[in-house]
This record gives sequence, C-alpha cells and structure tokens, in this order.
Amino acid sequence: MPDELVPSDDSSSLDASRPAGRDEPVVSTLAADVSEEKSSEANISKDLLDLEKEVKKVFGKELIESEINYGDLVIRVTRDGYARAALICKDTLGLDYLSFIAGIDWMPMPLEAEEGSGDTSQPAQPREMTFGVGGSAGRFQVFAHVQSTSKHVGLTIKVDVDENEMAVSSWTDVYAGADWHERECWEMYGIDFVGHPEIRKLYLPGDFEGNPLRKDFPLLARVIKPWPGLVDVEPMPGDNEESQDDE
Repeated sequence: MPDELVPSDDSSSLDASRPAGRDEPVVSTLAADVSEEKSSEANISKDLLDLEKEVKKVFGKELIESEINYGDLVIRVTRDGYARAALICKDTLGLDYLSFIAGIDWMPMPLEAEEGSGDTSQPAQPREMTFGVGGSAGRFQVFAHVQSTSKHVGLTIKVDVDENEMAVSSWTDVYAGADWHERECWEMYGIDFVGHPEIRKLYLPGDFEGNPLRKDFPLLARVIKPWPGLVDVEPMPGDNEESQDDE
C-alpha cells in the first residue's frame, strides 16, 4: 500500500476514511443543520420584518422592546400599549387568531435544601431573576400570542405586571377566546383582567386560597407526603419470593 494511503497512528477514524489527496474541509452535520436553519429563517424573515416595521409604527412610544425570535416577532409594550394591542392586532395588523394568553413568574424557584447541606437531589436553580426575550421590569408578566391565518406570521406581546397592582386590560371585547385564558391566568397567578365579563375559577374549589403557579406558592401536600410513585411502587414479579428466601 502506498505510504500516502496509510493513516498515521494519531489520525482519527474520520481522517482515515477520507481518500488521500482530497483537501476539502470536513463539515459537521451540526454545522450543516445550523446553516439550513438560518437559511430557513431568511426565507420567512421578510414577512416578519414587514410586521415588525408596522408594529413599530402603530405602537410608537408604547413599544419597549422588539425582537424576532424562532420565527415569531416578540415585543414588550407598556400597560397602555397592551390595552390597545388587541384592537391593533386584529384590525390593523390582520392577526385574526388568538393562540393564548398566559402569565409568567420570573422569580427563581425556592431551594428545598439549605446550601451546603449535602443534599444533591434537587437540581441547581438560578439565584437571581433572569428574563426571556424582550426583557422585563419585574417579577410578573402577561404575554399573548396572535397569528395571521393568511400570512402565517405570529406576534407575541408581553406586558409587565406591577406587583402592587396586579392587573392588566382584558382582551375579551376583541378576541372572545381570551375569556378562558384570562380566567386561568387570574386563577393561577392572581393577575386581574380589567373589563373581563366574569372572572371566576376554572379548576380550583371556590374556597381555595392562593395561586398555584406562583413560584413561592407552598406545595404543603408534597412536603407532608411524597409524590405518589416514589413510595407506592409495586414489586416486580419474583421480588417477593427473593425477599422470603432471604428471610
């Protein structure tokens, strides 16, 4: 075998399998996937850029942040901007479909074990608030996602919620489907929606106190009793026989 075809001892299997005399760089599959993803984003970016340009025009000073992220336009607006947003989205921007309205609590999850206690069963948690696309001025936000069923572009609208005044405007007058979403958000986070025709609970008993999706809501039932499945494990076939033999 000619010397140029014999791989050296420190050659990788990839280099060894490449024919001699070929100097083309090896492009990883991951790099190709990233390139393809960027190309795909470029194909749809024109519609999103047009949407972003129109959004900046109609919201003006009420627009705080704007960013295209994973095929959608994400914006953060003032409370007044959010109050106007539903009508703007439907009548001006042509975003005729409301996908969801939800809340978020950016507070880090409380640690269940004291630092330095040696308990490594809990995953590491951030110690400070970190925010997603568009940022946030504090702990709570409401965000809504609307889409165009003809142009196939989406817009996520975020608004900061003041902890001293946990309320934003309702979208029910414009998008009837906001009814259910706003009730769920009120129930789980304690955020009121001013103008909602009938805020009432969806899941919890009427006398239930607290908001379960807040990060500081104590799951006392799980402190007193472990999650089912951690303790109520049925033995595998043959386990009982082996335990009896050991006795």
